[in-house]
Amino acid sequence: MTTNRSFTLISRPNGELSDSDLQRHEQPITAPAEGQIQVRTTCLSIDPTIRIWMSDVPQYMPPIGLGEVVRGLGVGVVEQSGHPDFAVGDRVLGLLGWSTHPTLTPALSGVQALPAGLPLSDAKVLSLLGLTAGPTAYFGLLEVGQPRAGETLVVDAAAGAVGSLVGQIGKIKGCRVVGIAGGPEKCAYVTDTLGFDACIDYKSADVGKGLDEHCPDGIDVCFENVGGPIFDEILLRMNLGGRVSLCGLIAAYNEAGKPVPGPYNFGMILMRRLRVQGFIVLDFIDRMGQATADLVQWAAEGKLKTLEDVRQGFDTLPEALRQLLRGEKHGKLVLEP
Repeated sequence: MTTNRSFTLISRPNGELSDSDLQRHEQPITAPAEGQIQVRTTCLSIDPTIRIWMSDVPQYMPPIGLGEVVRGLGVGVVEQSGHPDFAVGDRVLGLLGWSTHPTLTPALSGVQALPAGLPLSDAKVLSLLGLTAGPTAYFGLLEVGQPRAGETLVVDAAAGAVGSLVGQIGKIKGCRVVGIAGGPEKCAYVTDTLGFDACIDYKSADVGKGLDEHCPDGIDVCFENVGGPIFDEILLRMNLGGRVSLCGLIAAYNEAGKPVPGPYNFGMILMRRLRVQGFIVLDFIDRMGQATADLVQWAAEGKLKTLEDVRQGFDTLPEALRQLLRGEKHGKLVLEP
């Protein structure tokens, strides 16, 4: 391969991402300058945060600039190196972007070499160790939610890349775990494969009644991925002194920049003296080694399971992001270009 395919952002999406918001390029591969590496991308992570990055709204990182390559996490192999810490053949993880053969400066793109011999496929690396999966679940639950054995933990988007791991870590820590997911197949996966104590199908069941049934003693910890009406139902049932780990609000991501109503039950934060804390996994970047070690160990012991929804073809990236935000996936959505 002598060409690098990439997608750049040329307009801010209004609602769902449109193909016209992007421009596809084919250009010669750029040889790395001193301090750079050139990578062949082997697997890309499709994450809700990409849609936020496309919008010019206040957020935790600068928005993707118009004309810039779409930002995204990926795994790849070093093909050329001008950096002393990276050798040809090294497998790397970082912000490779929507590009098949990027040339980049590792420090500016958060690119790190993966340990030699790591017994994980590229898709498994993204679903277990990618920043937007395992480490987000690990720190968001353990550091922000601070679960204690015997407590009830509710996780929405429970079949997703983060929620599925949150619930399993909650079980490792001795919690009763109730998930919320869309559809019987996802709910069965959450209980039968991942070991949650119960799962509520928000597409066919009354979420409030389901929470009353499966959380008869209330909710101590909520790991919030969705927002909207589901979050309102959870807030009504939080126990005194409960904790809410606010990871995402995916229900509103296609409306970024527009007023979003709710939560209507905001007053419960006061009445139940809740601690609601938003977090970004980058807050814990200096402790990533700790998360990696625990996640790899738990997976090796069979305590953590991941499921990858692997798509094919570089040109299908825009549709993959649209399907993610519609909930049309099962497990961690990744794409092999």
